[in-house]
Amino acid sequence: MKVKHFSKYLFMVAILVSAIALSGCKGDKSDKNTNKAPATDDTSSKEQDHNQASDKDAIYGGSIVVGITQDLDSLDPHKAVAAGTNEVLFNVYEGLVKPNENGDLVPAVASEYQISEDGKMYTFTLRDGVKFHNGDAVTAEDVKYSIERCAGLLEETDPSVKVESALSNVKEVNILDDKTIQLVLDKGDTELLAYLTSAIVPANYDKLDTAPMGTGPFKFVSYAPLESFVVVKNEDYWGDKAYLDQVTFKISANTDSAFMELMAGSIDIFPYLTDDQATQLPDTYNVEVGNMNLVQALFLNNGAEPFNDMKVRQAISYALDRQGILDMVAGGRGTIIDTNMFSAFKKYYNTDLTGTYNYNVEKAKALLAEAGYGGGLTFTITVPSNYQFHVDTAQIIVEQLKAVGITAKIQLVEWNSWLEDVYKNRNYQATIVGLDSNLAPRDSVERFVSTASNNFINYNNPDFDATFEKAIASTVDEEKVEYYKQLQAYLTNDAASAYIQDPPLLVAVNKKLAGYTFYPVYVQDMAKVYYISE
Repeated sequence: MKVKHFSKYLFMVAILVSAIALSGCKGDKSDKNTNKAPATDDTSSKEQDHNQASDKDAIYGGSIVVGITQDLDSLDPHKAVAAGTNEVLFNVYEGLVKPNENGDLVPAVASEYQISEDGKMYTFTLRDGVKFHNGDAVTAEDVKYSIERCAGLLEETDPSVKVESALSNVKEVNILDDKTIQLVLDKGDTELLAYLTSAIVPANYDKLDTAPMGTGPFKFVSYAPLESFVVVKNEDYWGDKAYLDQVTFKISANTDSAFMELMAGSIDIFPYLTDDQATQLPDTYNVEVGNMNLVQALFLNNGAEPFNDMKVRQAISYALDRQGILDMVAGGRGTIIDTNMFSAFKKYYNTDLTGTYNYNVEKAKALLAEAGYGGGLTFTITVPSNYQFHVDTAQIIVEQLKAVGITAKIQLVEWNSWLEDVYKNRNYQATIVGLDSNLAPRDSVERFVSTASNNFINYNNPDFDATFEKAIASTVDEEKVEYYKQLQAYLTNDAASAYIQDPPLLVAVNKKLAGYTFYPVYVQDMAKVYYISE
C-alpha cells in the first residue's frame, strides 16, 4: 500500500514493457534475463535536473542521512504493510527476483528461472555465493521457508505475517536439489513472478521483528522508533557493492519538520518535497524529478453514508477539478488519472476511461439532488498528517466541493492511527492517500475484490469479482489485458473512489552526491548513491 508517498516533474513518457513470457523464460548466468514484468520502462522517471556524475567520479565510503516521514510498521519484511517501510527495507532484503529501474524483474537470490507454458510451474536456480548478513550461506531450505511463510503454507503460521493472496495459489514448494527450487501452482498464473520479490529470510531465525537479517547490499545496525533506522554496507554482498559505508534513515514527524532539517543541512536526501519547498531549497541541493507510479485519490468508504450511494460518489467525481488540483499542489506537474491504475502500466491502462468525470459542477449538483442531497451534505476527509502532499490536496478539494454545496472537513491523524482506523478497521468516510502496486496488473485491482482483507473502501460488485477471477486465471495475454481494462471500467463507472493523479516526485539531493535512481516501484535504493569528487 502506498502512501508513496510529492511535487515537480517532467510529464511521463512511458513505453510499453512486454509482459512475462509464458514458456521457458530463463535468465542466463550473467543475469541478462530478458523477461520483464508487465510494468513500465518510464524514461521520464530517470531524468534529473542536473547531469549525473560519471562512475569515474564516484568515491567509495562516507555516510548520509535520508529523511523519511513515516515510521516503520515492522522490521519483519513479511509483516510490513506500508510502502514507506518497504522502501527502506529494500536495502536490506531481496527476493528470488527484484525490480530494477527499468521495470524489469531481474534475478537476485536466484540466478535464473523457468516458467512452464501453462504457468503452473516456476523453477529457480539459486545463485552461488549469496549470504545472509551474519555470514551464513542462503540454502534451499531458507528459500522454501520464506516462500511458504509468505504463502501461508507453514504448519505453524504467524497471524501477523501478511500472506500474499497471489502466493496462496502456490500448492507446493519443492527442493529438487541444493540449488533448485520448484513452485507448483494450483492454477496457471503468468503474473506470479512479480510477487517473488518477497524477501528471502533465514529459516531458523526468530529475531526478524527486532534485528532484520537479509541478503541485500546493506546490513541492519539499529532502529529507534520515531527516530531512525541505520544500515551499513554489506561487504559480502554477492552483487555490485554499495558505495556508501552507512545510511541513516531519519524519521521526521511530517514534511515540514524534515524540510526544516533540510534547510539546516542535516539531511542529505529527502524524497517528499512539495512544489513550494523545492523553490526554497538552499543551493547546496539539487532537485531531482520523477514520478511516483501510484494512484492518488479521494478514497470513499462505499459501505458508509453518504458514499453507499453511487450517485453521491459520482457527484464527488464530477465536482473535482483535477487540473486545478495539479496546478495548486504540484505546479501543474503530474498525470491526471481516471482509473485505479497509474498510466505507466501502459499495456493495461484503460485509456477509454479518460475524461469520464470531467469537471462539471452542474452535473454534480444534479446527481446530489437525485440522491436526496439537494440541500448539500457534510462529510469528513481523514488524512495522514505526515504526508503534506495529501494534506495540501485535501485542502484544495475542500474548497472545490463548496461549489456544489458540499461541506468537507479535514481530520488529520498520525500514520499509525490511519493504518489502524482507516485501512484496517475501515472506520472513516473519505481519505486521501496514494496506493502503489507490485509489478503485476492484478496488484492494482485485487484489493477491491469484495472479500479482500485490504478492501478498505468496502467496494462490492459481483461482476467485478467474477471478472477478476477470469483475469488471474487467463494465460492468454490479449484476453488478460481486456479483463484488466474491464475491471478498471467497473471501478470508474461505479465511482468507487474519485481518482485524481499519479503525483510527481521531487527529491532533494545534496550536491555532493550522485546516483539517486528512480524506480517504477516505491523504493529508496541507497546502494547506487555515492559522493562525487570535487
